[in-house]
Amino acid sequence: MAAVGLGQAARTTPAGALPANMVPHPREELFTVLVVDDHPLLREAIAARLLQMGAGTVHEAASMAEARARALATGPCDLAILDLGLPDGTGIDLVTELRTQGWPRIVVLASSDDPYAVRAAFQAGAQAYLLKSASPMVVTDGVRRVLDGGVYADPSVAPVLAAGTRVPGTDNTPRELSGREVEVLQLVADGRSNKEIGEALNLSALTVKSHLSRIGRKLGTGRPGSDGRPGHARRGDQMTG
Repeated sequence: MAAVGLGQAARTTPAGALPANMVPHPREELFTVLVVDDHPLLREAIAARLLQMGAGTVHEAASMAEARARALATGPCDLAILDLGLPDGTGIDLVTELRTQGWPRIVVLASSDDPYAVRAAFQAGAQAYLLKSASPMVVTDGVRRVLDGGVYADPSVAPVLAAGTRVPGTDNTPRELSGREVEVLQLVADGRSNKEIGEALNLSALTVKSHLSRIGRKLGTGRPGSDGRPGHARRGDQMTG
């Protein structure tokens, strides 16, 4: 495993290193990730987790400056995981920059459950908001949902979005999540798969995906015309379904 540094190699999954049952879609191309966090141990733990999930390459950066240099060197990866509290700037600005540059999937990792930060992250274009105190399983579930084109909020911050959330729509007019969308978002935060959400709410899998797409658009994370797949790593059914 290589250490962080722009002149050093990224972490990669050696050929044949993962058993087939650990790779989400063994017959498909592995996904690429950029992890930005100024705490080396946490960054390394996240990188190791992503490699176990089937990431082919994990690039790392410890600051806004390093992240910008990485982004310029690699171009958009399938996924970015960003710390909000960086030493040389705010992660919210980095979310906006990467989305503008065409990065398709962004997960925010934060220490705070501050309502302003949660809403600002989603409105800037993040698809998930995870807390650093979250369990490895919560992190894994959130990342998988985002890779599959969904949205995710840590269970402790989901109520911030679900309770009367008003967000600007594509025409800049405020839009609220509907009662059903709130229910779907809360079940997502509980770690339920699309199938389990459908069973709980008596909805078809297609309807659940439709609700998730609308939630994504209302939170500012949806991409009209997108096929719901990350970059070139094309995926099929919900991983956790």
